[in-house]
Amino acid sequence: MIETIKLGALRWSHLFRPTEDELQGLQDYYHFHPLDIEDCKSPVNLRPKIDSYLNYHFLILHFPAMDMQGEFVEAKEIKVFWGKDFLITMGKSHWLIKELFKKEQNETSTGQKMAVESSDALFYKILEYVMEDTRKLVDLIDKSVDTCGKELFSRKPEKTIEKISITRKNVILLNTILKPQMVLFNKLQSGAIRGFAENMEDYWGNIMDSYQRAWDIIEDDRELIIGYSKTFDSLQVNKTHEIMKALTLIASIFLPLTFIAIVFALMIKLPVSSYMKPSLLVSGVMIGLTFFVVIYFKFRKWL
Repeated sequence: MIETIKLGALRWSHLFRPTEDELQGLQDYYHFHPLDIEDCKSPVNLRPKIDSYLNYHFLILHFPAMDMQGEFVEAKEIKVFWGKDFLITMGKSHWLIKELFKKEQNETSTGQKMAVESSDALFYKILEYVMEDTRKLVDLIDKSVDTCGKELFSRKPEKTIEKISITRKNVILLNTILKPQMVLFNKLQSGAIRGFAENMEDYWGNIMDSYQRAWDIIEDDRELIIGYSKTFDSLQVNKTHEIMKALTLIASIFLPLTFIAIVFALMIKLPVSSYMKPSLLVSGVMIGLTFFVVIYFKFRKWL
Protein backbone atom coordinates (compact mmCIF):
# COMPACT_ATOMS: atom_id res chain seq x y z
CA MET A 1 0.00 0.00 0.00
CA ILE A 2 1.33 3.43 -0.98
CA GLU A 3 0.57 6.17 1.53
CA THR A 4 1.08 9.77 0.41
CA ILE A 5 1.21 13.17 2.06
CA LYS A 6 0.66 16.16 -0.25
CA LEU A 7 1.86 19.69 0.36
CA GLY A 8 1.14 21.73 -2.71
CA ALA A 9 3.24 20.27 -5.48
CA LEU A 10 5.40 18.31 -3.02
CA ARG A 11 4.51 14.69 -2.27
CA TRP A 12 5.96 12.30 0.29
CA SER A 13 5.05 8.66 -0.34
CA HIS A 14 5.93 5.80 1.96
CA LEU A 15 5.83 2.08 1.15
CA PHE A 16 6.36 -0.66 3.70
CA ARG A 17 7.39 -3.95 2.10
CA PRO A 18 6.35 -2.84 -1.40
CA THR A 19 4.95 -5.42 -3.80
CA GLU A 20 6.21 -5.95 -7.34
CA ASP A 21 3.06 -4.34 -8.73
CA GLU A 22 3.63 -1.22 -6.62
CA LEU A 23 7.27 -1.00 -7.71
CA GLN A 24 6.29 -1.47 -11.33
CA GLY A 25 3.70 1.30 -10.96
CA LEU A 26 6.38 3.65 -9.57
CA GLN A 27 8.72 2.81 -12.43
CA ASP A 28 6.03 3.46 -15.01
CA TYR A 29 4.98 6.77 -13.42
CA TYR A 30 8.40 8.24 -12.47
CA HIS A 31 10.56 6.37 -15.02
CA PHE A 32 13.02 5.17 -12.39
CA HIS A 33 16.04 3.22 -13.52
CA PRO A 34 15.36 -0.56 -13.64
CA LEU A 35 18.45 -1.27 -11.52
CA ASP A 36 17.06 0.95 -8.73
CA ILE A 37 13.81 -1.00 -8.82
CA GLU A 38 15.79 -4.25 -8.62
CA ASP A 39 17.58 -2.92 -5.54
CA CYS A 40 14.19 -2.22 -3.96
CA LYS A 41 13.20 -5.85 -4.53
CA SER A 42 16.27 -7.22 -2.75
CA PRO A 43 15.30 -9.16 0.43
CA VAL A 44 18.66 -8.47 2.09
CA ASN A 45 20.31 -5.24 3.16
CA LEU A 46 22.48 -3.68 0.46
CA ARG A 47 25.54 -1.52 0.83
CA PRO A 48 24.76 2.20 1.40
CA LYS A 49 25.04 4.25 -1.77
CA ILE A 50 23.68 7.19 -3.74
CA ASP A 51 22.99 7.09 -7.48
CA SER A 52 22.34 10.40 -9.21
CA TYR A 53 20.26 10.91 -12.36
CA LEU A 54 19.00 13.96 -14.23
CA ASN A 55 15.74 14.33 -12.29
CA TYR A 56 16.22 12.30 -9.10
CA HIS A 57 18.63 10.66 -6.67
CA PHE A 58 18.33 7.10 -5.38
CA LEU A 59 19.77 6.42 -1.92
CA ILE A 60 20.21 3.37 0.27
CA LEU A 61 20.90 4.36 3.86
CA HIS A 62 21.48 2.34 7.02
CA PHE A 63 20.77 3.48 10.56
CA PRO A 64 21.19 1.54 13.80
CA ALA A 65 18.43 0.31 16.08
CA MET A 66 18.17 -2.25 18.87
CA ASP A 67 16.73 -5.66 18.11
CA MET A 68 13.46 -6.98 19.51
CA GLN A 69 15.21 -8.23 22.68
CA GLY A 70 16.92 -4.86 23.22
CA GLU A 71 20.33 -6.55 23.43
CA PHE A 72 22.12 -6.22 20.09
CA VAL A 73 22.34 -3.46 17.48
CA GLU A 74 21.02 -4.15 13.99
CA ALA A 75 20.95 -2.14 10.77
CA LYS A 76 17.66 -0.69 9.54
CA GLU A 77 17.65 0.05 5.81
CA ILE A 78 15.98 3.05 4.18
CA LYS A 79 15.59 3.31 0.41
CA VAL A 80 14.84 6.80 -0.85
CA PHE A 81 13.85 8.22 -4.23
CA TRP A 82 14.51 11.95 -4.00
CA GLY A 83 13.23 14.22 -6.74
CA LYS A 84 12.42 17.89 -7.11
CA ASP A 85 8.76 17.61 -6.15
CA PHE A 86 8.60 14.17 -4.54
CA LEU A 87 10.22 12.00 -1.91
CA ILE A 88 9.59 8.27 -1.70
CA THR A 89 10.75 6.12 1.23
CA MET A 90 10.35 2.36 1.10
CA GLY A 91 11.47 -1.11 1.96
CA LYS A 92 11.72 -2.66 5.40
CA SER A 93 12.18 0.90 6.48
CA HIS A 94 13.42 2.25 9.74
CA TRP A 95 10.49 2.30 12.15
CA LEU A 96 11.16 5.98 12.91
CA ILE A 97 10.39 6.83 9.28
CA LYS A 98 6.95 5.28 9.68
CA GLU A 99 6.50 7.11 12.97
CA LEU A 100 7.43 10.48 11.44
CA PHE A 101 5.24 9.78 8.42
CA LYS A 102 2.21 9.08 10.60
CA LYS A 103 2.93 12.18 12.66
CA GLU A 104 3.09 14.43 9.59
CA GLN A 105 0.07 12.66 8.08
CA ASN A 106 -2.01 13.46 11.17
CA GLU A 107 -0.87 17.10 11.18
CA THR A 108 -1.75 17.45 7.51
CA SER A 109 -5.20 15.89 8.00
CA THR A 110 -5.96 18.39 10.78
CA GLY A 111 -5.02 21.34 8.57
CA GLN A 112 -1.58 21.99 10.05
CA LYS A 113 0.91 22.90 7.36
CA MET A 114 4.16 20.95 7.21
CA ALA A 115 7.17 23.14 7.90
CA VAL A 116 8.89 22.21 4.64
CA GLU A 117 8.83 23.88 1.26
CA SER A 118 11.01 21.55 -0.82
CA SER A 119 11.98 17.91 -1.10
CA ASP A 120 15.45 18.86 0.18
CA ALA A 121 13.98 20.31 3.37
CA LEU A 122 11.76 17.25 3.82
CA PHE A 123 14.70 14.91 3.31
CA TYR A 124 16.72 16.93 5.82
CA LYS A 125 13.88 16.71 8.33
CA ILE A 126 13.79 12.91 7.95
CA LEU A 127 17.56 12.61 8.36
CA GLU A 128 17.52 14.91 11.39
CA TYR A 129 14.74 12.86 12.98
CA VAL A 130 16.59 9.57 12.44
CA MET A 131 19.96 11.01 13.51
CA GLU A 132 18.45 12.07 16.83
CA ASP A 133 17.57 8.44 17.51
CA THR A 134 21.04 7.37 16.35
CA ARG A 135 22.64 9.79 18.82
CA LYS A 136 20.57 8.33 21.66
CA LEU A 137 21.63 4.81 20.72
CA VAL A 138 25.29 5.78 20.43
CA ASP A 139 25.14 7.45 23.87
CA LEU A 140 23.57 4.28 25.27
CA ILE A 141 26.40 2.12 23.91
CA ASP A 142 28.92 4.70 25.17
CA LYS A 143 27.49 4.35 28.70
CA SER A 144 27.66 0.58 28.35
CA VAL A 145 31.37 0.86 27.54
CA ASP A 146 31.90 2.99 30.67
CA THR A 147 30.06 0.39 32.73
CA CYS A 148 32.36 -2.33 31.39
CA GLY A 149 35.36 -0.30 32.57
CA LYS A 150 33.90 0.02 36.08
CA GLU A 151 33.09 -3.69 36.31
CA LEU A 152 36.55 -4.90 35.29
CA PHE A 153 37.55 -5.62 38.90
CA SER A 154 34.25 -7.09 40.03
CA ARG A 155 34.12 -10.53 41.59
CA LYS A 156 31.67 -11.83 39.02
CA PRO A 157 33.88 -12.58 35.99
CA GLU A 158 31.12 -14.46 34.12
CA LYS A 159 28.81 -11.45 34.05
CA THR A 160 31.69 -9.09 33.30
CA ILE A 161 32.94 -11.02 30.27
CA GLU A 162 29.36 -11.38 29.00
CA LYS A 163 28.84 -7.61 29.32
CA ILE A 164 32.13 -6.87 27.58
CA SER A 165 31.38 -9.33 24.76
CA ILE A 166 27.90 -7.93 24.09
CA THR A 167 29.15 -4.33 24.19
CA ARG A 168 32.10 -5.12 21.95
CA LYS A 169 29.80 -6.73 19.39
CA ASN A 170 27.49 -3.69 19.45
CA VAL A 171 30.41 -1.31 18.98
CA ILE A 172 31.61 -3.34 15.98
CA LEU A 173 28.10 -3.38 14.51
CA LEU A 174 27.76 0.39 14.95
CA ASN A 175 31.14 0.83 13.31
CA THR A 176 30.12 -1.23 10.26
CA ILE A 177 26.81 0.67 9.97
CA LEU A 178 28.19 4.20 10.27
CA LYS A 179 31.53 3.95 8.46
CA PRO A 180 30.33 3.33 4.85
CA GLN A 181 28.05 6.39 4.92
CA MET A 182 30.69 8.94 5.92
CA VAL A 183 31.63 9.48 2.27
CA LEU A 184 27.98 9.72 1.23
CA PHE A 185 27.08 12.49 3.68
CA ASN A 186 30.34 14.26 2.92
CA LYS A 187 29.29 14.42 -0.74
CA LEU A 188 26.06 16.15 0.26
CA GLN A 189 27.89 18.63 2.48
CA SER A 190 30.58 19.44 -0.10
CA GLY A 191 28.09 19.88 -2.93
CA ALA A 192 29.45 16.96 -4.94
CA ILE A 193 25.86 15.68 -4.87
CA ARG A 194 23.49 18.60 -5.37
CA GLY A 195 19.88 18.65 -4.33
CA PHE A 196 16.98 20.55 -5.84
CA ALA A 197 16.90 23.57 -3.51
CA GLU A 198 19.40 26.35 -2.93
CA ASN A 199 21.39 27.11 0.22
CA MET A 200 21.10 23.63 1.75
CA GLU A 201 24.84 23.13 2.32
CA ASP A 202 24.64 24.32 5.94
CA TYR A 203 21.84 21.85 6.67
CA TRP A 204 23.75 18.94 5.15
CA GLY A 205 26.72 20.14 7.17
CA ASN A 206 24.62 19.87 10.32
CA ILE A 207 23.76 16.28 9.48
CA MET A 208 27.43 15.58 8.77
CA ASP A 209 28.46 17.11 12.13
CA SER A 210 25.98 14.89 13.99
CA TYR A 211 27.15 11.87 12.04
CA GLN A 212 30.80 12.74 12.67
CA ARG A 213 30.16 13.10 16.41
CA ALA A 214 28.52 9.67 16.53
CA TRP A 215 31.38 8.19 14.54
CA ASP A 216 34.03 9.74 16.81
CA ILE A 217 32.31 8.35 19.92
CA ILE A 218 32.14 4.86 18.41
CA GLU A 219 35.80 5.00 17.34
CA ASP A 220 36.80 5.95 20.91
CA ASP A 221 34.55 3.25 22.33
CA ARG A 222 36.09 0.68 19.99
CA GLU A 223 39.56 1.39 21.33
CA LEU A 224 38.32 1.42 24.92
CA ILE A 225 36.40 -1.85 24.70
CA ILE A 226 39.39 -3.57 23.07
CA GLY A 227 41.55 -2.30 25.92
CA TYR A 228 39.02 -3.44 28.53
CA SER A 229 38.84 -6.86 26.90
CA LYS A 230 42.63 -7.27 26.96
CA THR A 231 42.80 -6.00 30.56
CA PHE A 232 40.12 -8.47 31.63
CA ASP A 233 41.98 -11.32 29.93
CA SER A 234 45.20 -10.28 31.69
CA LEU A 235 43.44 -10.15 35.06
CA GLN A 236 41.99 -13.63 34.53
CA VAL A 237 45.35 -15.03 33.42
CA ASN A 238 47.04 -13.47 36.46
CA LYS A 239 44.31 -14.90 38.72
CA THR A 240 44.84 -18.33 37.18
CA HIS A 241 48.60 -18.04 37.75
CA GLU A 242 48.02 -17.19 41.42
CA ILE A 243 45.78 -20.21 41.83
CA MET A 244 48.26 -22.49 40.09
CA LYS A 245 51.08 -21.12 42.25
CA ALA A 246 49.13 -21.87 45.40
CA LEU A 247 48.28 -25.37 44.20
CA THR A 248 51.92 -25.98 43.25
CA LEU A 249 53.07 -24.92 46.71
CA ILE A 250 50.55 -27.22 48.36
CA ALA A 251 51.59 -30.11 46.12
CA SER A 252 55.30 -29.43 46.72
CA ILE A 253 54.73 -29.63 50.48
CA PHE A 254 52.36 -32.55 50.68
CA LEU A 255 53.83 -34.90 48.05
CA PRO A 256 57.07 -35.58 50.02
CA LEU A 257 55.11 -35.70 53.27
CA THR A 258 52.80 -38.25 51.73
CA PHE A 259 55.79 -40.33 50.63
CA ILE A 260 57.26 -40.28 54.15
CA ALA A 261 53.92 -41.22 55.67
CA ILE A 262 53.60 -44.16 53.28
CA VAL A 263 57.12 -45.39 54.12
CA PHE A 264 56.43 -45.38 57.85
CA ALA A 265 52.99 -46.88 57.33
CA LEU A 266 54.66 -49.95 55.81
CA MET A 267 56.15 -50.59 59.25
CA ILE A 268 59.68 -50.75 57.92
CA LYS A 269 62.15 -51.15 60.76
CA LEU A 270 64.55 -48.23 60.69
CA PRO A 271 67.83 -47.93 62.62
CA VAL A 272 66.54 -44.94 64.60
CA SER A 273 63.35 -46.68 65.68
CA SER A 274 65.14 -48.40 68.60
CA TYR A 275 65.82 -45.17 70.46
CA MET A 276 63.17 -42.71 69.07
CA LYS A 277 59.43 -43.07 68.78
CA PRO A 278 58.50 -43.35 65.08
CA SER A 279 55.66 -40.84 65.41
CA LEU A 280 58.02 -38.18 66.76
CA LEU A 281 60.50 -38.93 64.03
CA VAL A 282 57.91 -38.66 61.28
CA SER A 283 56.48 -35.45 62.70
CA GLY A 284 59.92 -33.86 62.98
CA VAL A 285 60.86 -34.82 59.43
CA MET A 286 57.58 -33.52 58.05
CA ILE A 287 57.80 -30.19 59.88
CA GLY A 288 61.41 -29.72 58.86
CA LEU A 289 60.64 -30.56 55.24
CA THR A 290 57.72 -28.12 55.23
CA PHE A 291 59.92 -25.28 56.50
CA PHE A 292 62.60 -26.18 53.97
CA VAL A 293 60.16 -26.04 51.04
CA VAL A 294 58.66 -22.71 52.14
CA ILE A 295 62.13 -21.14 52.68
CA TYR A 296 63.34 -22.47 49.32
CA PHE A 297 60.29 -21.01 47.51
CA LYS A 298 60.88 -17.62 49.12
CA PHE A 299 64.58 -17.77 48.28
CA ARG A 300 63.70 -18.34 44.63
CA LYS A 301 61.07 -15.56 44.89
CA TRP A 302 58.27 -17.91 43.93
CA LEU A 303 56.23 -16.68 46.90
